[in-house]
Amino acid sequence: MARQQTIGKLGEDHAAMYLQELGYTILDRNWRFGKAEIDIIARDNKVLVFVEVKSKSYTYYGDPAESVSDYKERLILDASAEYMLRAGHEWEVRYDIISIVFDKDKKPKLAHYKDAFFPSV
Repeated sequence: MARQQTIGKLGEDHAAMYLQELGYTILDRNWRFGKAEIDIIARDNKVLVFVEVKSKSYTYYGDPAESVSDYKERLILDASAEYMLRAGHEWEVRYDIISIVFDKDKKPKLAHYKDAFFPSV
């Protein structure tokens, strides 16, 4: 597995543990629809939360969360609509980003951005 893939997988594992510690229920991980993949789908009480996890071992180009493009957001929004259709979900949803930066000792520094983006109307 390539280094960035290893960091990505490790970041997703840390993000899932973090959410569970907060009381979220993890419903799915790495859920795919078409070209899109949603890293974590969780429930926060009655809110369905779609989480994009961005992990890096450096911040030369800013916080990892800043690398979520408009295109990536659209993919996640399309995939989440399909997920909700299949699940029969009709209540509140939220789109979060979890940013993780690993230091040289692989210790994670995590930032959780709730309501990071929204579907356009």
